[in-house]
Amino acid sequence: MKILVLHGPNLNLFGRREPHIYGTTTLAQIDAMLATLAGELGVTLETIQSNHEGALIDFLHQHIDTAQGALVNPAGLTQHGVPLHDAIKAMPFPVVEVHMSNLATREPWRHHSIISPAVKGTIQGFGPRSYLQGLRVVTDIAREAQAPSQAVIAHN
Repeated sequence: MKILVLHGPNLNLFGRREPHIYGTTTLAQIDAMLATLAGELGVTLETIQSNHEGALIDFLHQHIDTAQGALVNPAGLTQHGVPLHDAIKAMPFPVVEVHMSNLATREPWRHHSIISPAVKGTIQGFGPRSYLQGLRVVTDIAREAQAPSQAVIAHN
């Protein structure tokens, strides 16, 4: 099972950018934590970080037929990424939005996510744990989608 991880604009600066908000964990450390968890969950990851919305969209399109789920931290595209929103809606697999910080505690203009209506759900405010919980959730949802009859039985 392949899960995509998309890191949006400026997330390459994790660990340096506003550590009072995002902490001191770097993007490389987050990716390493995700890789470790992916191994435990028995999934593979394809990861991208880009400061360009089109590159994130191209990455989704490239994997539309081969991925079973995705995590996306849209970063600065959260409030204005209409093309990213549309690309996520076109994916046949579940997508989970993650944020290191709690958007509701930030500047008022950050409170609304244009991405949220296109995804299965959002996990935010837990620092790097948001990514780890997101990976667990999207893996569970993707597995249920692969075996729908078993998922129905498990929920009864």
